[in-house]
Amino acid sequence: MIYDTGAFLVSCLLILVYYLYLWRRTRRVPDSSVHALNARVRERWVGMVMSKGNMEILAVQTLRNSVMAANFMASTAVLLIIGALNLSEKIGKWTLQWHPHALVDIESSQLWQIKLGLLLLDFFIAFYCFAMAIRFFNHVGYMINLPSDPSTDDSLYKQTCAYLNKAGSYYMLGIRTFFFSLPIILWFFGPYFLLLATLVLIVELAMLDRTPS
Repeated sequence: MIYDTGAFLVSCLLILVYYLYLWRRTRRVPDSSVHALNARVRERWVGMVMSKGNMEILAVQTLRNSVMAANFMASTAVLLIIGALNLSEKIGKWTLQWHPHALVDIESSQLWQIKLGLLLLDFFIAFYCFAMAIRFFNHVGYMINLPSDPSTDDSLYKQTCAYLNKAGSYYMLGIRTFFFSLPIILWFFGPYFLLLATLVLIVELAMLDRTPS
C-alpha cells in the first residue's frame, strides 16, 4: 500500500512538473508549442471562411468531421466505462495472477477498488471533454455561416474563434485523458510499472507538444 501510494504521488508530480515546464516554455517561446500553432491555424481558417463567399459547404463538412471524431471518442469512453464495470470483479483475480510477487507485496482488495475508481474517473473525464467539444463544434456551425466581415466587425469573428479553440482544447484534453489511462492500467500490475509508464508517457507528450520543424 505504501509503495503504491508513493508511486502514485510521484507519478502525479512528474506530470505536474512537465506541464509547468510546458506552460513556461510556451510563455517564453509561443511558437514552440503545437497547441499555440493549432489555435492560430483555427483562427486563420475561421477568418478565411467568414471573409470569402461560397465557403459554407467547406465549413459544414469540416465541422461535421470534427463532430463525428469527437462523437466516436465519446462513445469509446462510454464503452470503456461499461467494460471496466463489467470486468471489475475479474480484474482483481487477473492482476493477482499476473502480479510480479517479487517486486511488491500483494495489495488489499480496497487498493484494487481505488485503482479501478481512478480508471473510471479518467474515462468519465474523457467523456465529458469530448461531449463539450461536440457542444462547441455545434455552436461554431451556427456562428460561422452568419454574414460578417472580419475587417470591419470582428466581434463575431473573435467569438467564433474562441468557441472553435475551446472545442479544440476540449478534444485535446479528451485525448490526453485517454493517454493518462495507460499508466493507471499498468498500475494494476504494480507501482514500478506505473512509474515506468508515466516516464514513457511524458517523453511521448514532449514529442507531441513540440512544434514540428
